[in-house]
Amino acid sequence: MPRIQCLPGHVADLIAAGEVVERPASVVKELLENAMDAGATAIVVELERGGLTYLRITDNGCGIAPDELPTAFLRHATSKLRTAEDLAAIGTLGFRGEALAAISAVSRVDIFSRQKGADAGAMLHLEGGVPGEVTEAGCPEGTTICVRDLFYNTPARMKFMKKDSAEAAAVGGIVQHLALSHPDISFKLIRDGAEVLHTPGDGKLLSAIYAAMGRDFAMGLLPIDGSGGEVRVQGFVTKPLNGHGTRGRQVFFVNGRFVKSQLLQAALEEAYRNRLLKGKFPGCVVHITLPADMVDVNVHPAKTVVKFVSDKAVFDAFYYTVRDALDGENKPEALAPRQESFYQSMTVQEYREKAAAPVETKKPLGSYTARPAVPSVSAKPAVPAVHDVAEKGKPFTATVPARDGCEVTYHITPPSVQEKKVVQAAVELPVEPVQQKLEEKAAPWRMVGEVLRTYIVCEDEEENLWLIDKHAAHERIRFDALKADPQPLMAQTLLAPLTVTLAPEESAAVLENLDMLRRFGFACEDFGDGTVLVREVPSDIRTGDAASTLEELAQKLLLGRIDPEGVRDELFHTMACKSAIKAGMVTDKAELAALVEKVQSGEIKYCPHGRPVAVKLTKYEIEKMFKRA
Repeated sequence: MPRIQCLPGHVADLIAAGEVVERPASVVKELLENAMDAGATAIVVELERGGLTYLRITDNGCGIAPDELPTAFLRHATSKLRTAEDLAAIGTLGFRGEALAAISAVSRVDIFSRQKGADAGAMLHLEGGVPGEVTEAGCPEGTTICVRDLFYNTPARMKFMKKDSAEAAAVGGIVQHLALSHPDISFKLIRDGAEVLHTPGDGKLLSAIYAAMGRDFAMGLLPIDGSGGEVRVQGFVTKPLNGHGTRGRQVFFVNGRFVKSQLLQAALEEAYRNRLLKGKFPGCVVHITLPADMVDVNVHPAKTVVKFVSDKAVFDAFYYTVRDALDGENKPEALAPRQESFYQSMTVQEYREKAAAPVETKKPLGSYTARPAVPSVSAKPAVPAVHDVAEKGKPFTATVPARDGCEVTYHITPPSVQEKKVVQAAVELPVEPVQQKLEEKAAPWRMVGEVLRTYIVCEDEEENLWLIDKHAAHERIRFDALKADPQPLMAQTLLAPLTVTLAPEESAAVLENLDMLRRFGFACEDFGDGTVLVREVPSDIRTGDAASTLEELAQKLLLGRIDPEGVRDELFHTMACKSAIKAGMVTDKAELAALVEKVQSGEIKYCPHGRPVAVKLTKYEIEKMFKRA
């Protein structure tokens, strides 16, 4: 067995870098957290080529003393922890003391720092984790770190990097989350010389949401503010009508730290139960605040996963806060005042005068005048027979009682002699023999009807009862038809390009697969700030469904659930679902019968998602329910 020995320092640093520095976005996250912990109120992030060749972060924080610069790049060197007890009450974002050491081990780093009130700053250059000499330098108050040639000494890591646009989108996601977690700090992101994000830093969460996530998202939000015990919940959630196709717009913070939590996700969606359209998800930007000893943030290297002491307390506080906000939106005082009734806004005299005014409407053969009936004890003159007057070829007037006690006066002009001849000729045309219809063989099933506007009830000749889901059955028919078409998917060019705003991670997944999406009808390009510009969509997808379809594909690409061969089927799934008969729709009996025929013939059994389209109940099972068997 080989002897046990300690690893050399540079090897240990490379291992730590593998855990901490996964991509440029990881570098940005660590450096931004350090800047925020340093008390910065304005932070600027600049990157080129997705951050692989050049990355600079500038802050106006407290700065680092010149003699502490080399120490800052040693492993486990930190100013935020002193004792083991401090781990139970962590109030800072970066605290492990591994970030700077790991970053410098796989890149070339230059750091400039000047403390508040100091006459001059200091500069240090590191290459592969090896520091040079600390020299005096002129620089603004705060700290500036330049990271160049990331992974230059570990080329094997480069093959795992994605396209520059995808890496830049990931960096944008990190900056966006941190800007939302600290609206009192102004964040600016400059990508290849162009400013793509700038938050005001005015301390208002809604201002940060507007700048980081867009106007449309910000305008469709409801504020929430509540608490349960020691758990405080604040932020914004989307209105029920503003649901999204994916969960990419759900952003959670716990004590100012961005986290991914299935617990919070479940509480949010449970509060929206029976309020959202099927297939839609709520969005939110929510801050959860609770005592530091009630949450453990040291359970994951990326610190995006936290563990609560009491899951139930957090769930209940979040759930009831969101539910109360949604219920409050529908209270009478929150609604617009009802308009006064038409008749209530009129006096009795005005109503009588309006009712007595004649209303004339022209008809093809004449006109009629409606007026309120005037009671009279005298008998009305008899109306001449229509055929008698028509024989004379002269116009005549007929008054006929109508509904609501009114009378209708008709002014009728009989047809001319020439018109009579045309009608007579049409009547005397010879009648062709009617084609004899062949008798059809009776189907071995009987459609009883439809229940809940969703399920077809059918009985077969073997005395079995069937319940058929009309949407699932029709969706399968549409899917099979699309699959059987040998022609490739055709694209339609949009008259006006469509802008689709995605979550940063979803945007990165789309930008990474532009060529693949183009093969299947989606011509997309990067529009900046997480927005994708769509110029072409598959011809079988309605323009109104293009955005939601792209969102669904982006989410599945992000999760790695589909490959190039699976994109076609996913598009077919979406096309079939969008065009199929929907549950709750009124459907013609002939259409229902056609669906039953497909199911009873055994042609379709499952929908494209694998759900059964029909359920069978035998006569014995039914009689057993009624205690007859």
